[in-house]
Amino acid sequence: MWAAAAAYSGEQCVSRASVSGVARGPYTPGLLALRVGPSLAAAVTALTVAVDVLIVDATGRDHPRRAGLAMQLGASVGVPTIGVTHRPLTAVGAPPADQRGATSPLTVNGAVVGYWLRTRTGTRPVAVHAGWRVDAETAVQIVLGSARWRTPTPLREARRLARVRRR
Repeated sequence: MWAAAAAYSGEQCVSRASVSGVARGPYTPGLLALRVGPSLAAAVTALTVAVDVLIVDATGRDHPRRAGLAMQLGASVGVPTIGVTHRPLTAVGAPPADQRGATSPLTVNGAVVGYWLRTRTGTRPVAVHAGWRVDAETAVQIVLGSARWRTPTPLREARRLARVRRR
C-alpha cells in the first residue's frame, strides 16, 4: 500500500512525505485502522515539520464503535485529527443548502458526530467527522478554511503524492 501526508502553512505546502508498505491483514469492515493505520502513521511522522491537526480521509466518531481511523490515527501519533469523507459510514443527516459554508448535522442515535459541509457552491458536500481531540464544530471551521476545492487542499495533495508513489 502507499500512504502520504502533506503539511501546509496557509496555502503553502511546507512538507511532504510518502511511504510504501504492506497492509496488515485482509480488509475487515470496521477495522480499517488495524490494516492501514501503521502506514499512515509512518507518513505523518516522516513529515519534517510538526503539524497542529491532521485531516484524514477517514471517519472519526461516525463509526460503529465511535472510533474510526481518524480517531485511532490521532491517538497513535498524538495529533488532533479530523475525518473527511464523501459519505457517512453510519451517521444520517439531510444535505445542507447549496452555498459555500452551509452545514447540516450528521447524527448517530441522536448524537451529532459530524456535519455535512458544502465547501463549494454547486458541488456535493463532504462529510466532516469529529476526530481525536477535535469537536465537530471546530472540524467544520478547519476544513472550510483549508478547502479551495471540494476536498481540503492538504488531503488532495496527500492523495496526489500517494498516487505518484504508487506509479
